[in-house]
Amino acid sequence: MWLTWREATQRALYGEGGFYLRERPSGHFRTSVSASPAFADAVLALLVEVDAELGAPDPLDLVDIGAGEGLLVARVLAAAEPALRKRLRVTAVDLSPRPGSLPEEIAWRRSIPERVAGLAVANEWLDNIPLDVVEQTAEGPRLVLVDAATGEERLGGPPPEADLAWMRRWWPLTRVGTRAEIGHPRDAAWAGVVGGLARGRAIAVDYAHPVDNRPLCGTLTGYRDGAVVAPVPDGTCDITAHVALDACAEAGRGAGAISTTLSTQREALRALGLTGARPPIERAVSDPRGYLRALARASEEGELIDPAGLGGFGWLAQSR
Repeated sequence: MWLTWREATQRALYGEGGFYLRERPSGHFRTSVSASPAFADAVLALLVEVDAELGAPDPLDLVDIGAGEGLLVARVLAAAEPALRKRLRVTAVDLSPRPGSLPEEIAWRRSIPERVAGLAVANEWLDNIPLDVVEQTAEGPRLVLVDAATGEERLGGPPPEADLAWMRRWWPLTRVGTRAEIGHPRDAAWAGVVGGLARGRAIAVDYAHPVDNRPLCGTLTGYRDGAVVAPVPDGTCDITAHVALDACAEAGRGAGAISTTLSTQREALRALGLTGARPPIERAVSDPRGYLRALARASEEGELIDPAGLGGFGWLAQSR
């Protein structure tokens, strides 16, 4: 059966028996959260910053959207100072079943809380929101259809006006054979996150591209067992595409954001204290074990801020 990419991906990832209802992300791809506890330390520093801005509310919300195994919020909760931990209301949002090892203090939900006062983090969530693919032809833009069982593609009819309007603003196609990934479902999802902030900050972290440098043929990709595979929407692999974070930012402003920052993960984490700096070599003599621990930490931080790797992620921060 021929489906649009949005329909096929929705079924493959979130339909009955879908990939994300039965699989854990750590078994298939590496994220900043799984790479190092240093990422959780940076999120904790950000949470402390937001807490101060809001005047130490009780409770203070921490919401992890697309939480996977809940590792991020579990690490933040464990590292928080007792006084802060006492005020924290921690929520992990994911469609998969609650992990048995998750601390009882962490609420597990399938939907984002309606009112958040604090920090909401969406790390590699937007890239898994299904979207349609459009290809430019000599007769104009056409929807790309896919056979969910094989991944084979063919062209369908013209895209609806909502897709065309989004393309005109965010991903114009000027050459035959080029493709756009229609991001307005992600814009709407992000607007829902920002609109749900009573006060505080929302952070989206994902591989991204700007309107003046969109990839000519799109970024649709599959992951299985730690390897890149063809994006066949049959439920056996993750299917992802990079995010037009600039379009999401505009949607967030429309939902009430009063401040917006678009940066890279390298810039954001360095501002939160992750530098990847090696410890002084003299410490190897005076405190060899401490030196080795600090050296390992520097290596982990270096991976998180590497501009050619995880540091190249886009960071979108918006406040209400």
